[in-house]
Amino acid sequence: MKLKKNTFILFFILTCPAVAADKAILTIPTTAVTGNPLGVSSDQMVIPISILNGRELSLKRENTLAETLNSIPGVSNSSFGPSAGRPMIRGMDSDRIKILQNGVNNLDASNLSFDHGVSIDPLIIEQIDVIRGPATLLYGGGAVGGVVNAIDHRIPKEKFEGITGRGEVRYGGANLEQSNAAVIDVGTGNFVMHMDAYNRDAKNLRIPGNAVSDKKRATNYTTDHGINKLINSHSETKGGAIGASIIFERGYAGVSYAKHLMTYGSPLESAVSIDMDNDRFDFASEIRDLGTFFDRAKFRAAYTDYMHKEIEDGSINTTFKNQGVDGTFELGHQAILNMKGVVGLQFENGKFQALGAEAFVPSSNTNSQSAYLYEELPINQHKVTFGLRHGQHDVNSKGGENFIAANKSFKTNNGAIGGLYTLNSEWSLTGNFSHNERAPSYFELYADGVHTATGAYEQGQANLRIEKSNGLDGQIRWKSGQDSLTLGTYYTKFSNYIGLRSTNVVNGDFNISQFSGIKAEFKGVELEGKSMLTDHLQLNVRGDYVDAKDKTNGGYVARISPLKLGIGLKYEFDHFGARMDVLHAFKQDNVATNFNYLTGKELVTDAYTNVSIMATYKLPTQYNLEAFTRANNLLNEEIREHASFLKDIAPMGGRSIMFGLRGDF
Repeated sequence: MKLKKNTFILFFILTCPAVAADKAILTIPTTAVTGNPLGVSSDQMVIPISILNGRELSLKRENTLAETLNSIPGVSNSSFGPSAGRPMIRGMDSDRIKILQNGVNNLDASNLSFDHGVSIDPLIIEQIDVIRGPATLLYGGGAVGGVVNAIDHRIPKEKFEGITGRGEVRYGGANLEQSNAAVIDVGTGNFVMHMDAYNRDAKNLRIPGNAVSDKKRATNYTTDHGINKLINSHSETKGGAIGASIIFERGYAGVSYAKHLMTYGSPLESAVSIDMDNDRFDFASEIRDLGTFFDRAKFRAAYTDYMHKEIEDGSINTTFKNQGVDGTFELGHQAILNMKGVVGLQFENGKFQALGAEAFVPSSNTNSQSAYLYEELPINQHKVTFGLRHGQHDVNSKGGENFIAANKSFKTNNGAIGGLYTLNSEWSLTGNFSHNERAPSYFELYADGVHTATGAYEQGQANLRIEKSNGLDGQIRWKSGQDSLTLGTYYTKFSNYIGLRSTNVVNGDFNISQFSGIKAEFKGVELEGKSMLTDHLQLNVRGDYVDAKDKTNGGYVARISPLKLGIGLKYEFDHFGARMDVLHAFKQDNVATNFNYLTGKELVTDAYTNVSIMATYKLPTQYNLEAFTRANNLLNEEIREHASFLKDIAPMGGRSIMFGLRGDF
């Protein structure tokens, strides 16, 4: 899978066709949401959504999916060092955030523990859709916090003749990353084939000063995690895929196979590394214009065989395996009294195993089946949406040494009603009310053992009830030409919010933390805007704030990102482009009192300002090549993300610069 840089550059010189370089005028396109069954554009969605694709995505790719999305309001990174990070949305994480690949659940072990990486590399992703807020109707009963859908086009959906592709090489950054990727599609009539390959090698992360924060050292924490470099934060990733489709007059059918390999160190323990191996097989098909009441049908399914080994001092300590099938069958119907929509079935069958010294969760099976209905009713220039979902979830523990054998079943019901009200050609209002239910996961029910990554003895409860919440979400949107502004607010009330909380009871050398339910309230605001100051200069603003309270015990929910405000300028003219962004995160002193964090309480996180710049240049040759450079954390600040589980022993990277070359044909 590994591609040499010189070979890769030569490949582009030989294959890229000539493209004339016109004077660039910035545009803000309206993009179709790939996960929406009715194919509406992003500005016609009732629920808040952000889309990252094309050249913008190419220039923002980072080590992890979560870090790639750090510019989107409401999204934060629950990082466990630079190689493991899962997106948090509006202060929620774990099973409340669905991570999908091409609309099908991404099956790995990242929801079980923060030190487990997501098995998707941003290098080959073509588009990322981020839905903020409850998306349980279309994407699964657990998606109370939101959805991240990574699209890679490994199963082609449209026919073409010839060859097309893209690729890039890059070097630098705070971890001295060397990476390259190539994506190729070949079409001959009705048959289209896709191939991609990628490779990434990153060294230990360079940081400003001591890895351990002053506040952590004041608690008599004495472990050394590095000065100027974060110990054991290196990683190596490689992978690739092959896919093919038959395109016919009214649809397509295709398959793909993907391999993802990753080895990375754990900054928490200098002698521990994780070796990840993921195989995924996808099938997708769609048929349109059926000529019946149901005029289109869509089927998507994936089989995943995931495994990672936790290696300590050269020996395998614990092995985690996750195998399963996930899929959706969907039927779209013709208009009924001007109302269009879909009915669908979703299924999931997963088998989880933990083997070895630190197996704190028993082997278990999870089987889920759900039926859903989603409808949209246009009323002149306005729109009303509503939907229902009913699910059956069986979560079974096989028991074994130190674990109980148990069979638990849950029935969940979700519903939502929303609307888009168009005030005039520029202004519109959206609102969405939802009732959400999530079945407890296997680790929330059955965990019982020492979890080194959290520094606690984790204990599940087999008698946990369904997590229930009601949410209200609203936005005011303004759009005039290429200028736009969106201001949103939300409120979600949980009658049973499940989380890991300290009990102040000790088992041996470890504090017992137990999964339990509390009453909780999440509320916040989000801001995003763009304005063309001239034909070539664009102003960007963003901001988000989350307030999450524990209404049962008083105080706050743990690891909630603080108020963030950002402003940026983007310039493009002819061959040249430049961008400057300033993001200020305020001090976060709303900390949880019942959260045991690596044998200590959650600490206050100081404010920081991250200044970054980027420059691009389209090479004045007959080939479609663009060189770019990106500098981050220019002030060399000590950046600690409050949402990170390791924020006080693993800061973000210091001042750095990266160089790259990208192209497409």
